[in-house]
Amino acid sequence: MCTAFAVCIFCFLEDTAISTKDLLINEEIRAKEVRVIGVNQEQLGVMSLEKAREYAYGNDVDLVLIAPNAEPPVCRAMDYGKYCFERDKREKEAKKKQQIVKVKEVQLSCRIDTHDFETRVNQAKKFLSGGDKVKAVIRFKGREMAHQDIGREVIEKFRDACREVGSSDKGPVLDGRFLSVLLSPIKPGK
Repeated sequence: MCTAFAVCIFCFLEDTAISTKDLLINEEIRAKEVRVIGVNQEQLGVMSLEKAREYAYGNDVDLVLIAPNAEPPVCRAMDYGKYCFERDKREKEAKKKQQIVKVKEVQLSCRIDTHDFETRVNQAKKFLSGGDKVKAVIRFKGREMAHQDIGREVIEKFRDACREVGSSDKGPVLDGRFLSVLLSPIKPGK
C-alpha cells in the first residue's frame, strides 16, 4: 500500500510545473498546427508540428512555444540554451541596477534631553545620507496622551534639524499611541 501511495505522489509531482519561467520546447509542444518564426526572425507561416520540428532540427536549433494562447500557437526556432543564458544575464544586470531603499526607525520621546535628541538627529542624517528613509516615532506612555502637543513640537523640531538632508511629504501622523513622520532623502542637485 505504501508503494502505491508513493507512486501516486510521484505522478502528481511529475505533472506539476516546477518553474513558470521555462517555455515548452521540442517534444513538449502538443499542438497540431503552429505558426513558425524562423531562425532569422522571418515568418514561415502555419505548418504542422512535425514539419516545424523538422525545420528546427534541420537548422540545429530548438522549437520553442512562445505564445501558447494564440490561434494557432506561435513557435520560434532558436537556440534555447543561448536564450536562457541571455535572459538570466539580463535579469542579473537589472538586479544590479536596482536600488533597495530601507526604512530606518528613530525613536524619540516627549521628555528627550538635548544631547539624546542631537544623537538621534545625527543618526537620522547618517541614514538619510546613505539613501535610506527615516521614520521618526514618538510613543506616548500613560498620561502623555493628554499632552500630544509636546510630542508634535519634538517631531517638528526633529524635521527642522534634518531639513538639509531629508524632507517629509506630509506632516506627523498619529496612529494609536504612536506619532510618526517619514523623512525621505533629498536627491543631490535638487
